[in-house]
Amino acid sequence: MTAPTGRRERKKAATRQKIADTALRLFLERGYDAVGIREVAADADVAVTTLFSHFPSKEALVFEQDADFEQGLTRAVAERSAGEPLVAALRRQVHSMVRHCTADGAAPIWRMIEETPALREYEDSMRLRHAESLAAAIMADAEAARSATACRTIARFVIDAYSLGREAADPEAAVNEIFGMIEAAWEATSPC
Repeated sequence: MTAPTGRRERKKAATRQKIADTALRLFLERGYDAVGIREVAADADVAVTTLFSHFPSKEALVFEQDADFEQGLTRAVAERSAGEPLVAALRRQVHSMVRHCTADGAAPIWRMIEETPALREYEDSMRLRHAESLAAAIMADAEAARSATACRTIARFVIDAYSLGREAADPEAAVNEIFGMIEAAWEATSPC
């Protein structure tokens, strides 16, 4: 997340982080389904309306970096260096996301997500949204010059590379292997 510059923005970001940290702690201690929104708000010392001004749903509390991940993917396309291949920029971004999600302490969070149907469903819808945003960024890229179908397909592959890499015994090797296939698929759709 970009560091907020003004005092108000910093305070708002700190409140958001406090709510997310509190929710995650409570969910991991007692189980996702056993903790209510009111409990999270009370423990974070904020009003329920404040909680909902930062997070649209209980599930969003678990995926608090959702917007950052989505923006990172689209920025990897739009802000890559001149001449840098699209797939290389996306590989770098996915490696960064996987490193973040496999860092120490992440395993209990992913276990909770896997064990909670509402969280699995939320993650699935989030992944589809990320893929659509990424596909739009790829289609908007003048250098991409591929059909909408090719752009949407590659975007889905990239999102799946993140998920599969995160779950692999050797995440870095898995991401590299998957991106080898993505690069081949991308080249196969080249209009030249």
